[in-house]
Order: sequence, then structure tokens, then C-alpha cells
Amino acid sequence: MILKRMSLLVLMVSTAFLTSCSDNNDQASTGTMAVHMTDAPFPYEMVAEANVTITKIEARNTSIEEGTEEGAEEEGMETSSSPFVVLMEEEVTLNLLELTNGVTETLANVEIPTGTYDLVRVYIKEAGVVLTDGTPYTLKVPSGASSGLKIFLEPGITVSGGLTSDLLLDFDISQSFVPVGDVNAAEGITSFNFNPVIKASNLSTAGTLTGAVTTIETTTEGDTVTETAVGLEGATITILNGEEIVTSAIAGAEGAYTVLGLDAGTYTVMVEIDGYTAQTVEGVEVVAANQTTQNFELVAAE
Repeated sequence: MILKRMSLLVLMVSTAFLTSCSDNNDQASTGTMAVHMTDAPFPYEMVAEANVTITKIEARNTSIEEGTEEGAEEEGMETSSSPFVVLMEEEVTLNLLELTNGVTETLANVEIPTGTYDLVRVYIKEAGVVLTDGTPYTLKVPSGASSGLKIFLEPGITVSGGLTSDLLLDFDISQSFVPVGDVNAAEGITSFNFNPVIKASNLSTAGTLTGAVTTIETTTEGDTVTETAVGLEGATITILNGEEIVTSAIAGAEGAYTVLGLDAGTYTVMVEIDGYTAQTVEGVEVVAANQTTQNFELVAAE
């Protein structure tokens, strides 16, 4: 489910760091960072909107030491340097449910000092949910999120002149917006607990998994039998590394799905939807900076 991703980043914001070209790459002191958002999948049958308002995003440059700026003491100034570089500082409200299946939102595109960035802070001002029946919920934002939610980058993302690096911030709606009450019906939900969860992925070392979930429908006219592949919208695609769930996605129109920001490696992918036999495929290989296609054909349960 930015984006994306929700996919998050923000918010699976997906975040991209891009460096600018220079006439002399060895001497380039700034690069350009573009910040996007997407979200991880969310069971949104009863939810029309999952909104967040972001006011600021900044990243920590490991090459900049915190302290007094050079020459400030001699001039009697109290100006201090900070390793945090502001990427975006304006109020932006996003409906995370619009950032699914590979859809992202660009939040910033600014020149920043070269170096390695190992931490991103996202400042969240407001959050809210609107159900499909129109019921709105204004949610309490945890103090840690309003003062800057920390997202560590492991490994860090390097910005240098003439090269491009992409970072995806994936806002996981399913973990961030937790319904309170009876989740089987909209009228049973009394509120939501908001605890933002954002995953960071370096897209230069990560890959994308995409495909479609279908079933075969058979029709007979006289002596003619026709088989047609039909997409299963709403199917859940779960990606596992061993027994650990890495992330999941919800198939959209025509059964299509896309998951961004997966670390390179081999995964097990499981697909399920009511009325059909679940299917599991092992050994799905995701390659850095590439797209892997894995389709599924489910059979109706007996």
C-alpha cells in the first residue's frame, strides 16, 4: 500500500535524493534532493481518506559537525552549525490512500550539501481519517511525530555531484492508523489510534516487485469453451523474508500490484483473497535498481 507508497514516501512517502551535475564533479559542494511520498497497503474498504499534514522534512549530513560555525567566536557571534539540512518547510496535506501501488508524491527538490545522510526527520502536524459513510476522525499526533519523527537510513544515502541516489520513505497506513472498536462494519469503528510508521529504502540498492493477480473464468457457448483471465481486485500480496513479513500490497484494478523499495534479495510471496485458494511462490528474486514481475493465477476454493 509512500509511497507508492504508502509507499511514504512522505507518505510509501517515497523520497528521492537526486544530485545535480557539475562542470567539475570532484569539486561539487552541493547536490539536489527530491523528496516524494507513497504509502504501504491499507485495508481501506471502509476508509475514504487517511490524511496527514507535514510541515517540515530535514536530513542529517554526517559530514557536518554540530557546533559553532567557523569564525563565529572571533566575531562574537553565537551562530551554531547543525548537521540537519532542511529539505522542505511548508504545510502539505496528503491523502495517503491516493499513494498506493507505486504512486508517489514529490515533496521537495532542493540543492543540499554533498555528503552522506543517515537520518531523516519528518514533522507531522495533523492526522485524520474519513470513513466511506462520511464520518470524520481527528487524531492525536504523538509528541515525537510533531517534533520530528526520526527515520534512520541504513546504509546512509550519499549525495555527490553528477550522480543520482533515490530514497523512498514508505508511510505504512496499516500500522499507523489503527481502528478502535468493531472493524467489521463502519458503524462499529469509534476512533483510530495514530502512531506513524515510516520505512526508508535506498532505491539505488533496492528493487521493485510488480505483477497481477488473476483467475480463469470459463464460459461455454455451444461446443465452444472460452477461458478468460480476470483480475482479482482486493487480493492481498504478502512479501516475506524467511518467516518475517517485510511488507504487503493490495491488488488494484485488474488485479495489478506494485511494491517499491524492496532490498535486493530472495523473497517468498503469498497471495490470498476470500473465495480463492491462497498461493505461495518461493524464491522470488528482487534485483537492485530493477523490476521483477511475478504474476499469480488463483483457483476458486471448493
